[in-house]
Parts: sequence; C-alpha cells; structure tokens
Amino acid sequence: MKVKLDLLSREQFSELSLHAKNDYLQDVAARIAQARGQTDARPLPKESLPLLRRFYSRRRRSDLALEATRDPDLRAALTSFAEALHLGEVKQLIAHETPSGPTPTLREPPPDDAQLSFFVPSVHDAPLKDDINLMDIAPFSLAKTVRHGSIRYELKDAVITIEGGAEVGIVTAYDYDIFIHMISHLAWAMRQYRIDEAKGLRPSLPPRTYRPSAAEILTFCRRGQGGKQYEQLEYSLDRLQATRYKITRISPDSKRRAAESFPLISRYKVVSRTRQDKIDQVEIDIPDWVYTGVVTPHAAPSILTLNTDYFLIAKPLARYIYRIARKSAGQSGVAEYGLETLHHRSGSMMPFRKFRESVLGIVEAAKTDPFPDYDLVVLDGKNGEKLRMVRRVPTQIAA
Repeated sequence: MKVKLDLLSREQFSELSLHAKNDYLQDVAARIAQARGQTDARPLPKESLPLLRRFYSRRRRSDLALEATRDPDLRAALTSFAEALHLGEVKQLIAHETPSGPTPTLREPPPDDAQLSFFVPSVHDAPLKDDINLMDIAPFSLAKTVRHGSIRYELKDAVITIEGGAEVGIVTAYDYDIFIHMISHLAWAMRQYRIDEAKGLRPSLPPRTYRPSAAEILTFCRRGQGGKQYEQLEYSLDRLQATRYKITRISPDSKRRAAESFPLISRYKVVSRTRQDKIDQVEIDIPDWVYTGVVTPHAAPSILTLNTDYFLIAKPLARYIYRIARKSAGQSGVAEYGLETLHHRSGSMMPFRKFRESVLGIVEAAKTDPFPDYDLVVLDGKNGEKLRMVRRVPTQIAA
C-alpha cells in the first residue's frame, strides 16, 4: 500500500511553530507507518522530536544520533523515519522539493562518524602569527583537480605566494585537512603538558615529530575508510611537503616580517603499510613556524578552534568562506567582505561572474542546509555586492 505524503519543503517546515512542527512530524510518522502496513504503530516518543526536527531541516542522518540512542523503541522509530525519507518510497515523493536547486553545502558524514568525539581532539587551524597568517587568504587551491604553478596574493601589507611542487601541484582543500590534524594534535599535546605541569609534575614539551596512523587521520577528517582514501593520503602528504609559502612585507607599518619560504610539513615518512600495501602509519615532522606558534609554555597559543562540521563542507570555496568568517566574525560577531575582495583572496581561477554565481549558490544552499556556525547573506554595497557573515547564537533545543 502506497500513501502519498506531500511533504512540506524545508523552508515551509522552518516557518512552523514548535508545536506545529511536532504535530506535523507525528502525522508524517503515522503516514509512513501506514504506507508500510504497520497497523499497531505508536506515536513518536517525545524525546525523539528535537532530533527529528533537526533531521527534517538538514536531512543528515548523523543528527539522529542513532548510535547513542539506547532505547530500542526510540532507535527503531528514528531509523524508520530516516529510512523512509532517505531510502524508501518517500524519497521519490519529496524529489520535487529541489529538482534543480542548489547543491547541499555539507556532505553526509561516514557511517562510523558517531565515534568522532571519542577519537579526536578539538579542531584547530594554523597559528595566527602576525608574520605568518594563512587565514587572510585561501591557503589551498580551490580547483576540483590538482592545480600546478603558483598563486599570488597581493594584500595591503604583504605579498603571499604559494608555489606547488613541479610534479604534485598545489595543496588542495582536502590535503589541508591533514595539516589541521597536525595542528590539533600538537594543541592537544600542549594542553596535556599544562595539565601535568599544574599537578606539579615535570612534563616534557611535545616532540617535534608525531606518528599518526592513517585511520586516525581519516577519522579526524571525517572521511570514510575506503581504499581510495588511503591511496589519496600519500598524494596529499607529497603536496603538503612540496608546496611552499612565501610572505614578503611591502609596507613599513606591517607587522609581518619578510619570511623565507616554508612548507606545511617539513618531512614525512611512511613507517608501516598493511598487507594490502595501504599506508598504516606515518611519521611527520612539524615545521618550526607551526611548532613555535602552538608550543608556548607561558601563554595560550593564538590558534582558532573550528567546527568539526568544517570537514563535511563539500566545496573548497565554501571552506574558504568558513575560514574567513571564523577569523573575521569570530565566536560572536559580524563580518562583511566585498565579493570582489573575496574573489581576489580566494586565488580562484574562475572569472568573477562564475565566482559570484558560486557564492550565491552557497548562500542559497545555506537556507535549507545550514552553514556551520554562520548565517550568510549577500547584500548590495556602495562598491558592489558584499557577503555578510553573522555568527549564530547557539540555542538549546526544546523537547
């Protein structure tokens, strides 16, 4: 027996009151049960409604927290609802919502993603030193394929040049995830150092070399554990080592100093491989500029914490926008950038017209698939259109 659901779009759902959303979800669940021939289905448990409200708006299975749900009846109710919307006949009925709409900003997390919080430290980006600051610009190529050559950023106080390796090209947005893992590992080790020191112990400062397993890196970066991911890991390490960054001061008032070229990682070595010849464990040397920026025994390091959903942002351009928002709007606040300025600082090879279309697509997609931490809107300005990024105030979800 098939029952047509005629589901509300996510925009329509978002306009309902809290009680109306709960009533609507109960009605949808009842109709799903009817469509599947379940004559004894009970109303959804009250505690499931906050999870389902999120899931309906975002359509991300991780929002249901199935692995953390111990009540078998509640888990069954959530699973049934998710399967209906994602996999069954209901998916075909809601396809009319966005037949040619914007691509979702966030990709689906891997199946074992619920274990993330047990495996990884907080996510941090590069140290915010005045002379070496990689959040001013996109420190990676936004191209979908490997880009060769160099990227040159001309800022008010400095020129930043990124030059890729002759054979492997420039670091990609996904290669950069490994660099973030290195920073986060070092920050976590430094935090443990301070804890031990406060206990009256005599800890040693974190070593300049660390040995992560490939599985640890992939879990941290919220990627799957497929064979292709392991193959790409070695290419990513090659680009991280081969890509060079150079910052040249051009203003006498600049806080930056003329810096020699530097890499994102100093050296790496594959320590062990599996029987299938996949990378098992690697050894990575942390560059001096990273180490000294994080390992500050007598002061807190100047590093920014990122939302773990950063790794789920599918488009490199959207990742670049998140980084700009995180640095400029911070934990609470507002930041605005002209689209032409964003285009220049992105290093994108797209013509401005195409770049603008891509930004508008990201802003449009964020209406139904919320952008991590920030609300985005494009406004008219005196010197052209500008992107406004506003930090969302976290709200507690009511039952």
